[in-house]
Amino acid sequence: MPDKVNASVSVVVVTCGKENYLSSCLASLIAQSHSPDEVVVIDNSLCQGLSNRIKEEYPEVKLYVSKANLFYSSSLNKGIEVSKGEFILCLNDDVSLDKDFIHEALKGFWNDNIGIVSGKILRKDKKTLDSTGLFLSFCRTPKERGYGLPDSRQFQKDGFVFGASGCSALYRRKMLEDIKEGKDYFDSDLRMFYEDLDISWRAKRYGWSSYYKPQAVAYHARGGSFRPKKGLNKSFAIRFLSDQLLGELIKNRYIVMIKNESLYRMLLYIFPVIIYDFCLWAYILLFRRKVIKIFMLHSRYFPLALEKRKKLSRTLATRSCLPRA
Repeated sequence: MPDKVNASVSVVVVTCGKENYLSSCLASLIAQSHSPDEVVVIDNSLCQGLSNRIKEEYPEVKLYVSKANLFYSSSLNKGIEVSKGEFILCLNDDVSLDKDFIHEALKGFWNDNIGIVSGKILRKDKKTLDSTGLFLSFCRTPKERGYGLPDSRQFQKDGFVFGASGCSALYRRKMLEDIKEGKDYFDSDLRMFYEDLDISWRAKRYGWSSYYKPQAVAYHARGGSFRPKKGLNKSFAIRFLSDQLLGELIKNRYIVMIKNESLYRMLLYIFPVIIYDFCLWAYILLFRRKVIKIFMLHSRYFPLALEKRKKLSRTLATRSCLPRA
């Protein structure tokens, strides 16, 4: 196993300043047994008071204050761009970490082909599972393994996974540079939602693997940054999203499928996809009709997704023709 004791780690935290999540997140980073080399905070709150407080309470933090809401994907791209670490830990501000999170997560990079590591993510009650690795469902949606189940240590075995939940994921910089789309590490057209599935899927297509380390524990207030309090950690979460965010969520699923799905797999899973879409659009037609107009305005993104698919296919085809080192 490669020695990661001295590995350099940069942390990128995206905040909108909701509740007091950021303070808890930064406090958990300061307490890490493997101290990060730098912490970059992208402040999307548009609140001068928050940025002033961050500067005063956490002078060691590298702060980038957005003049407009960059949303999650572009915020991560900005943070990664200005960071220097060999490994990049991307965090929601509603996540706090066990003191050994970074130390344990780095052990997941035992193979040079591993580009993403997921820890065991619990809810803030420290009893309920939030994610033990990201997977791709038959409906072509992100599936968080163990989501909402009581933690009875049923997922304590290390192993390969499809990807990592975007709320708390550790990435190898070499992988991020390898799979970069133009200037984007994360697809900025996705803004928020599905960006973690897209980067995990894209990494897999490039030949990178994702790994799960249950000893790396994090705590997440699911939806804390964008749902009302009554919607935290609730099932059927889309009912707590605003019309704008729901339109964003639906648009992003189609973008990710356009970019990454093969024709063979699309045909293989066509029935689960049709059933999912039928139920989703029936809900929208019955209860959320404003979302239809929002979704139609987002349709301009689909040709862009198709172009990205073509570029990725050409890149992978070129690589397959190159002689092995």
